[in-house]
Amino acid sequence: MRARIVLTALLSLCAGSAAAAPARDRHDPTPPPLEENESRSVLSVLPRPGPDLDKARNELKDRGVYFAAKYIGEVFGSTTGGQRRGTIYEGRVRYSLDVDFATLAGIDGLAFHTTGFQLHGKGIDAYYVGSLNPPSNIEATPANRLYELWLQQSLIADKVNVRFGQLGSDQEFMYPEWGQMFINGAFGWPTITASNLPGGGGPAYPLSSLGVRLRLTPVENVSFLVSVLDGDPSGPQGPLDSPDPQRRNPDGLQFRLKDHPFLIGEGQFRYKIDGLDGSVKLGGWRHYGNFADLHYSSDWLSLADPNSNGLTLQRRGDHGLYAILDQKIGDGAGPGRGAGFFARASVAPGDRNLVSAYADAGVSFVGVMKARPDDLFGLAVGYARVSDAARSFDRDTAFFNGVPTPVRSSEALVEATYIAKLAPGWSIQPDIQYIRRPGGNIADPRDPNGIAPARNSLVLGLRTLLRF
Repeated sequence: MRARIVLTALLSLCAGSAAAAPARDRHDPTPPPLEENESRSVLSVLPRPGPDLDKARNELKDRGVYFAAKYIGEVFGSTTGGQRRGTIYEGRVRYSLDVDFATLAGIDGLAFHTTGFQLHGKGIDAYYVGSLNPPSNIEATPANRLYELWLQQSLIADKVNVRFGQLGSDQEFMYPEWGQMFINGAFGWPTITASNLPGGGGPAYPLSSLGVRLRLTPVENVSFLVSVLDGDPSGPQGPLDSPDPQRRNPDGLQFRLKDHPFLIGEGQFRYKIDGLDGSVKLGGWRHYGNFADLHYSSDWLSLADPNSNGLTLQRRGDHGLYAILDQKIGDGAGPGRGAGFFARASVAPGDRNLVSAYADAGVSFVGVMKARPDDLFGLAVGYARVSDAARSFDRDTAFFNGVPTPVRSSEALVEATYIAKLAPGWSIQPDIQYIRRPGGNIADPRDPNGIAPARNSLVLGLRTLLRF
């Protein structure tokens, strides 16, 4: 009740608030410098035998109502290694609605946003690769799903900004801006949270949770964000429930509030070096639920030991820390173009988490060729370290079974990608990824003895993106 009173008081302080803008899509491959230019719809260049939908949408925009739809379709093939060779097609329709109530109704600083997905096809990671760092950032169980649904109030010229409703943490936290063009899912919501948090990765794509987010901007180049959300967007697995968290919340409409909370906070500091923009982000998260120890039973024997009671030792809570650097390093062939790099690192306790450390880095080139001013090219690397507890369990399993099965250690990836703009609102993106020790060095499912580790995987892909 007390929290509700405080929130109501905040929403009443509208004087001097900044105008709202459409929420950014953190799964969009377009880096911030080109966002405005890339917002054009493919409808603007198509023949118009019927109603001019693009014109109608622009008229709504003038009234403060923004509607957008985007389709991503991709073909991926596992050419070597992983679980087995094969090719998939998958796609995702993203539709969103934003309302700026300052323009629509004269209510300063109040905004509404909702996002939904139509997901189809089958994923390259689930069927063929089996990696910790999934090759595609849109891979998900086929469904029609609500993702975000929130209201936002900005106050005091946007120095205070409150958002509440159904939220995805990956939309504002732990995200490297110059890593936005890469397809591998690890370069978005990182592997250390995607592998460790309940519900298949906590409140992040494709699942979200009810909660509240507060952003404070005391001075122009400094911001602080904190969010509290329900910590398990799919809920715990019951005896008859699917082990897939996405199938336990198939449409995103559970709106859970009875699970242990998930807290995440981040400080963002922006600067310029020789006129080139840069930023540093420092953050941490904490989950207040119970987590199973990956090595010990409750009687402090190895879980692989046949003399143990078989009951997993429970650890109270989980947490992690992270740091991100984004830096523009050169200008390109026109305004908003150039080159930039990112680096990110994160750690978490090694007794209750599969991944105890994660790091990635990459460089992106945006419109650096005069002949192709809207094209992008990038190269990035990522590394996920399997925790000591998981490694010890694997060693004990091999010892007690008397079979020299592989011991998980780490997984590394390299991705090279290129985005070619074919027309306003339409681009294609060839992509190549090399994943070393898929799954962190798991056993090859094709080996009947379970002794040989899975071979390194080479994944080739082609993505197309259409904005409507």
